[in-house]
Parts: sequence; C-alpha cells; structure tokens
Amino acid sequence: MLYYLFQYLHDLHVPGSGMFSFISFRAGMAFIFALLIATLIGRKIINYMQKKQIGETIRDMGLEGQLSKKGTPTMGGVIIIISILVPVLLFGILHNIYTVLMIVSTIWLGCIGFLDDYIKVFRKNKEGLQGRFKIVGQIGLGLIVGLTLYLSPQVVMRENVGVKYTGNDQEVVMYRNYDFKSTQTTIPFVKNHNFDYADVFSFLGENAQTWGWVLFVLVTIFIVTAVSNGSNMTDGLDGLATGSSAIIGVTLGILAYLSSNINYASYLNIMYIPDAGELVVFAAAFIGATVGFLWYNAFPAQVFMGDTGSLTLGGIIAVFAIIIHKELLIPILCGIFFVENLSVMIQVAHFKRTKRKYGEGRRIFKMAPLHHHFQKPGNSGIQALIQRPYQPIPESKIVIRFWMVGLMLAALTIITLKMR
Repeated sequence: MLYYLFQYLHDLHVPGSGMFSFISFRAGMAFIFALLIATLIGRKIINYMQKKQIGETIRDMGLEGQLSKKGTPTMGGVIIIISILVPVLLFGILHNIYTVLMIVSTIWLGCIGFLDDYIKVFRKNKEGLQGRFKIVGQIGLGLIVGLTLYLSPQVVMRENVGVKYTGNDQEVVMYRNYDFKSTQTTIPFVKNHNFDYADVFSFLGENAQTWGWVLFVLVTIFIVTAVSNGSNMTDGLDGLATGSSAIIGVTLGILAYLSSNINYASYLNIMYIPDAGELVVFAAAFIGATVGFLWYNAFPAQVFMGDTGSLTLGGIIAVFAIIIHKELLIPILCGIFFVENLSVMIQVAHFKRTKRKYGEGRRIFKMAPLHHHFQKPGNSGIQALIQRPYQPIPESKIVIRFWMVGLMLAALTIITLKMR
C-alpha cells in the first residue's frame, strides 16, 4: 500500500519518494518490519496464549526433556503469518499476480493449520483435523496455483538457451526474445537446463502443450502437498522447522532475484521471468518472520508454531518454487523436509511389511521422523535396523546440525545453476 502512496508522491516530484521503486529498498524494509513484528508483537501474542492456556499437549515418547514442554503455548504460526502479511501488504505491489498467489497461499494453508490446532487445543482432540480434509485443502491450493499460472496473461517467461561465440568468448542470448507462456522448468545438472512438461506428450502433436499444462497442474498439487507435509513432519524440535525454512527462504529469494533480472538470467543461462522481482519482497518478509520467530522458538522454545505455522511455511516454499520454475530443485533445497518425510514413509512401510511377513512389525529407525531417531539411545530396547548413534544427541545439537546440512543443500541448489 505504501508503494502506491510513494508512487503518487513521486509523480508529484516529492524528493526521496522514488526510493520505493527499488525492489532492494522495499525488500529491506519488508525484512526489518517482519523481524520487528515477530519479536515485538510476538511477545504480546505469547502472553495472550499463556493467559488463555493455549498450550501444547505432549504425547510421551520417552524422549529426554520432552515432558518439560507440556503447556508451552502453541499456534504460534499466527505470529509468522502476521509478520509476513503486514510487510508484504505495506511494501509489495498488490496487483502483481505472483504477490497475490503468495498471499492467498499463506492465508489458505494458515487457515487449514489453524483449524487443525484449534481442534487439538480447544476440542481436546489429539488427532486434530482429519487427514483427508487437510489433503483436500492442499489439493485445492494446488489447483488454484496451477490453474492461475496457466490462465493468467501476466504469467510469462523468456527462454535463455542460445549461445553466441565471439572468438574465445561466449555470450548467452535470448532464444526467444519475447514473452510467452510455457510449461518449462529448470532441471538441475542438465546442459540445456530446461525441461518442458509438454515434451512428455510430444506424440500428441498440437495437443502436447495442453496436456503439458495438465501435467504441470498435477505436479503443482503433488509438490504443495508434499512440501507442506514435509515441513509439518520437520516441526518436532525447537527451532528446527523455523531455521530450516529461513535458510530455504534466503535461497528462494536469491533465485527469484536472479530469475527476474534479465542480465543475471542471461549470464546464468536460466529463464527470465518478468515481474517475478516482487517475490523478493515476499521472500524478505518470510525470512524476517522466521528469524524473528526464532527469538522465541529457539531452544528452549517459549512457543511452538503448531500446524498453523508448519503447514503454512511448507506451502509458501512450494508455491514460491513453482512460480519461479524451480520446483524440480526442491528435493535438493528442501532436502531436510524430504528426508524427514521419507523416513516416516520408510518406517511405516517396513513396519507393515514385516508385520505381514513375520507377524511382528520391525523398524528401520529407532523412531521417526528422523530427528527423533537421534534422540533415542541405542540401548533403548527398540528393535531397529539402525541403532547408531548409541548415545542420545542433545536436542539443540541435532537442530544446529540439521541447519548446517540445510545450508550446504542451499549452497548446492544455487551452484546447480552453473553445474551442468
């Protein structure tokens, strides 16, 4: 909203009003505001939750220090959502289709997560919102995002695949020097760097592009569901999901900036996405909100984000990556979420298979999701294929080590832009 005010002042030649035309300035202000809102307003929200006894119900899993968390305020994801939306509404360009999609995604999954937490806390139902309703909500968001990207005339790109040689020098030039709609996306470790969903249906001739969009929408639904659930699985230790999301947010902000700048896009030989620079403002607010929330969520946590926060963070990351055509980089960038989700799937599948075969279920890990595996001692009496480490690792050390892995994966994601 402030953008439009200062744009009006700029038209009146008011000194200093032109600074709002710079994405870097608005992104910086969004980060600062988000950080301040999360730390200052967050304290008031936590106090209110404590007063209303909106506390976490802990299921005893035999983990060290677990029961001490009982009664810690939950539903703290409200702090993150407010800290993201307010700066974006203040400093973003609200008629930008990408900004609109990110706001819708934040509110949509925030409502689903809030409803889940509400049922757990106020209805005293530990199961929360039934899984099928969560899935329906995630599928609904995937449809909205996929169809909007397909139907909106604002969603276009330019393809960078041409290379012009001048002596020993080479220069990347626009293969198609005009804006067009496409189902192309970035694929890592490949020379031409682009994959077109329509190529899967090349045998259909003129109908290939239409079916390419159908596949794109289905992939969007899958990614939104998988990443939001992965974030939800990761939210089991103080600061783990929050810090991991902040790292991913920084990486996505960098990728959005590079993709929205025609010079950098040309240099890196990646697709240029007009108007995607507004996503940098959203990413800055996202980073400020998650870092600010860590003030209270870091070990020992004074507040938990609950599903209100974890589903929202995962959904934001998924939609953001899809918009900038980097969804195929998610297994690398969101490696922590991916492994946490995978560990649960492997554990459940192995347990069910061995129970059918031997009459007794067996485990791969001492406990899933994976972060809990490291909290269990090797001599805990759990018959698991993997017993290491034999000594339980303190919660804060597990979180920091996961963050370090997340940083390495983030660096690798950016490096893939030149590793082909």
